[in-house]
Amino acid sequence: MLVCAVVRPFRWPEAVFAVPAAGVVVATGAISPAAVREEAARLGPVIGFLAAVLVLARLCADEGLFHACGTWMARWARHRPRRLLGAVFALASLITAALSLDATVVLLTPVVFATATRMGARPAPHVYAGAHLSNTASLLLPVSNLTNLLAFTATGLTFTRFALLMTLPWLAAIAVEYAVFRRFFAADLDAEPTAPEVAEGPVELPLFALLTVAATLAGFAVASAFGVDPAWAAAAGAT
Repeated sequence: MLVCAVVRPFRWPEAVFAVPAAGVVVATGAISPAAVREEAARLGPVIGFLAAVLVLARLCADEGLFHACGTWMARWARHRPRRLLGAVFALASLITAALSLDATVVLLTPVVFATATRMGARPAPHVYAGAHLSNTASLLLPVSNLTNLLAFTATGLTFTRFALLMTLPWLAAIAVEYAVFRRFFAADLDAEPTAPEVAEGPVELPLFALLTVAATLAGFAVASAFGVDPAWAAAAGAT
């Protein structure tokens, strides 16, 4: 089943293999229906939470947030690859924390590649930074990755308490990775961009998307403080 889910013959979705496999496990008695219901009740809100956050990420993309990120990175870089790397680290860390690692991999990293290419910089350090930070920078919030969501549910911590506990590890991990990238990709970062410098237009911030994300994150903290499942805040933000 795992091989089929990874290879995806005929481009079938993973569920085509996972759902029948789960049915076989239940049908053979390896897991009782009661255990299935219990696990579904426990994980249901977590999956709903994750789905709502992915909807928020899609909203941000449709509203032009990631295009604005590309424009801002190019303006900040001033045709200097090392400054571009710093901009990628800043944005990838924030987007991963607030909108999950999937948003960084699927929506931000292609923008990073396009920005580096347009600038004539070697894209490797910047694209690798986006891919790596989707993992490294996902420590901060429960929403940042699925593992965090499961840990958040199991520990019983509030949203705010979880974030406070993870802030220092999050900052330390990002700082270490930034230092490693600057050293490992030194040759790429010191290379002169091959494209002529072009004046970038003003950055048009998608205020609706930004306010929606900010309100949703605040809703997570408030809901958690009052014992309400944060999935409800996520659902409200997604709608």
